[in-house]
Amino acid sequence: MGKGKKVLALILSLTLCASLLAACGGKSDEGSSSSSGSNTAAAEVNKEGFPIVNEPITLTMMGPDMGMAKWSDMLFFKEMEKKTGIKFEFQNAPNENFETKRQLVLASGDYPDVFFGGQFKAADEVNYGGQGILLPLEEYIDGGYAPNLKKILDENPDVRKSITTPDGHIYTLPFIDLAAVWYMGPMWYNGEFLKKLGYDEVPQTTDELYTYLKRVKTEDPNGNGKADEIPLTSVKLNDGIRMWLMGSFGIGYEDIYADANGKVSYAYTADGYKDYLTFLNKLWNEDLLDHETFSQTNEQKKAKGNNNQVALFQDYHAYFTLGGEPSKEDVMYQPVKSSVEGSPVAAKHPGLAKGPFAISSANKHPEATMRWVDYFYSTEGSDFLVNGPEGLLFEYVNKDTFEKKRLDAPDGKDREEYRATITPAYGINLPQIANEQTSNGFKDDFSKWLDEETAKKITPFARVPFPSIYLSQAEQDQVSAIRSDLKTYVEQMEAKFVTGQEPLSNYDKYIETANKMGAQKMVDMYQAAYDQWKNQ
Repeated sequence: MGKGKKVLALILSLTLCASLLAACGGKSDEGSSSSSGSNTAAAEVNKEGFPIVNEPITLTMMGPDMGMAKWSDMLFFKEMEKKTGIKFEFQNAPNENFETKRQLVLASGDYPDVFFGGQFKAADEVNYGGQGILLPLEEYIDGGYAPNLKKILDENPDVRKSITTPDGHIYTLPFIDLAAVWYMGPMWYNGEFLKKLGYDEVPQTTDELYTYLKRVKTEDPNGNGKADEIPLTSVKLNDGIRMWLMGSFGIGYEDIYADANGKVSYAYTADGYKDYLTFLNKLWNEDLLDHETFSQTNEQKKAKGNNNQVALFQDYHAYFTLGGEPSKEDVMYQPVKSSVEGSPVAAKHPGLAKGPFAISSANKHPEATMRWVDYFYSTEGSDFLVNGPEGLLFEYVNKDTFEKKRLDAPDGKDREEYRATITPAYGINLPQIANEQTSNGFKDDFSKWLDEETAKKITPFARVPFPSIYLSQAEQDQVSAIRSDLKTYVEQMEAKFVTGQEPLSNYDKYIETANKMGAQKMVDMYQAAYDQWKNQ
């Protein structure tokens, strides 16, 4: 597989984009898109094992089409029909405009029974779930129709709180990754430079990091006799540098976050933000931060890496920037501590992508539907959803531990592209569990080394910056407007402070302006929502 396909596969396998929930408004069963087949009552649904129903039923499903294959042709759905007794008729729309098509369907009053890969947002869920278009799901979860999901929610109460709206209902089901750590790709050290400069371990403090970058600048670690080394490079600080270095000053992420005491802050006005700016300004003034940071493209940054000029940078893997093959010599950055209390912190991915599954009020078989989707919250079901039936793209080495081995795609086909023709689990979030068992056997030595580096260098400092909470529609509208206005201003000012175009003596004036634009008002709304979430 070429590098581009490797990247795609890795990104797809770890995708948890930070999608939010949505749901839409209500209708009665009369005139709805009805389910065909037996009018199965709850008592006729088997709560354990397969089939789920003894008399076949047919439901309608809406989901995004990635353009790889028709869902009606996918082996996944055909095998699930055999296993469960539940058949689906599909209403697909191209992924690029799926949300628009879904909203039109919801406005039409003619709903599918199920949304799969639904891309619902939180504000829509509050609005339309409250109107009755989407069924509340907690009664089915807690009523014995979703034992796998209920076990996960019972063991992870923050997940349950994060998918429960202020009215006390769960309207959509999430993608849950219990093994997630990275919020985005880490920073990496050029291993050759570390070795040349005699480092046995990576810097642990901001002072040690400064010293290392200074040595890179002055001691020619690439050995070409030129002073062409670039100690630290980035693309407008948006490629992850901001997040990792903010963490050195106790700031949880680049937007809204809550500290260990539950105090909510806006990162660009938070305690410690001035210290962060001061540190970067020092690096800039001494030419330790790439002076093309605010103008270069990602391709230009990677070209410098390929030319063996860069000492410290962010990317999904080090070799994506430095070139060549995966190497354990280019080691992971460890968040460095400053004098700011509570530092360092690292942003931990919440392991939750909300909104991919919902049952509409048109569905006459919600109990059976919940049993169908609950299978994917088991390791076996998730393996089946992601990889298709055993024996095609994988086989179990040890079913008790779910250790697997990969099999080549038939007829020499590209494995990922072939996988996308047999299952919808390609490029979209679906309702399922991911954990250590779902990847058991699929990790090579390099992947295992990455896990070790992560456990050693990031996990000890990792904390979810902010839980997935709900705002009212009015609050969401206000927050969206404030955040949009602030984003341009604070990022422009960040660049000016770092480069010295704006003296740090004007920092208080900057804070005053940001608050006039709504920064503190936004924090207050999030603080109230966070307190409600915490006390659920």
